Amino acid sequence: MRSGGATTQISSRALQSRYQCGLPPLDFSVILTTLSMPDRAYLHPIDPELVPGARNAVEVCLRLKPKERITIITDAVTRGIAAALQREVERVGSDYSLFVLEHHAQRPLKFMPETILEDLALSQVSIFAAQTQPGELVARTEMTTVVNHHRIRHAHMVNINRQIMLEGMRADFCAVDELSQRLVARARQVDRITCKTPSGTEFEAELSPKLKWLKTSGIITRDKWGNLPGGEIFTAPMNTNGVFVVDGVVGDFLCERFGDLQSEPLTIEVENNRIRSLRSENKDLRDEFRAYTSTDENSNRVGEFAIGTNIACTHIIGHILQDEKIPGVHIAFGHPYAEHTGANWVSKTHIDCVGRDFDVWFNGEQVMRGGKFLI
Repeated sequence: MRSGGATTQISSRALQSRYQCGLPPLDFSVILTTLSMPDRAYLHPIDPELVPGARNAVEVCLRLKPKERITIITDAVTRGIAAALQREVERVGSDYSLFVLEHHAQRPLKFMPETILEDLALSQVSIFAAQTQPGELVARTEMTTVVNHHRIRHAHMVNINRQIMLEGMRADFCAVDELSQRLVARARQVDRITCKTPSGTEFEAELSPKLKWLKTSGIITRDKWGNLPGGEIFTAPMNTNGVFVVDGVVGDFLCERFGDLQSEPLTIEVENNRIRSLRSENKDLRDEFRAYTSTDENSNRVGEFAIGTNIACTHIIGHILQDEKIPGVHIAFGHPYAEHTGANWVSKTHIDCVGRDFDVWFNGEQVMRGGKFLI
């Protein structure tokens, strides 16, 4: 729907889901009023500072065409950024729907509203630009399952903010893609990557040709949806061992709470791909990270080994969406993106861990010094 309006169909499956979850009956007078009005992202002039990043997302990263259809999913906090994205979609001339999450479900989301999933399945391109809340990973996974099934070119802009739009989203993504392609080609030829940092990281990943390396450089294809700003290569490691000092940021909703960890880092000792011990002077950080990585049997397992390649990102800002793209290494505990990497296990959780100022070696050959690429 060109207007960006909410769909006017309430499916029987959606009603049944509410009943099964013990939710109160729907107030149809409210529904009819709500659905008669489109979800408008902008009710005021677009912030011109957001336009370059929004145009980069729509034209360069997603390569949206006039004959394609796009679904934009946002929330109340991110309406201003969604407005800039919506304006760029309108400039291209594509059909679209736009959903503000709070108009369709209570936050934090227990599941992604079926109205949104049904609309998403009709699109060739999609954007999720919203803030995280505790316990919403399942809902986002429902969304990316539809994306994967229909091979949608999807931009995942979780926790996007104005600073990221002005920094990481203004990158030359063609140059980032070229660097990422060069790096991933070399990574696919090695079986061991080691890394060190001044803060105490000494970490090694053992790799397997059976586990695929992926490139999410910001140039998004049907083969793999990507975060924006983009700029990383990653795989599911066969095994990892050592100490990883998180003096950058941790991911998911813990990022917003704890921010930049440089003054109170989290030290993680890993043995045979599992967390062996956690240390931090910030006891709340340590305990909440331990609780998060104890959610299921694989939440404490290293599911991702990644190298950031967005050369426009030069410093930690306290937001995982951008900080994990800084040139250097980051790892994640939990879900290994098995549907893409070929890993034979899964998890309900996924939390990234970012450090600073890495030295990195591929099979003993140094490819990064102090966070700067040597290739």
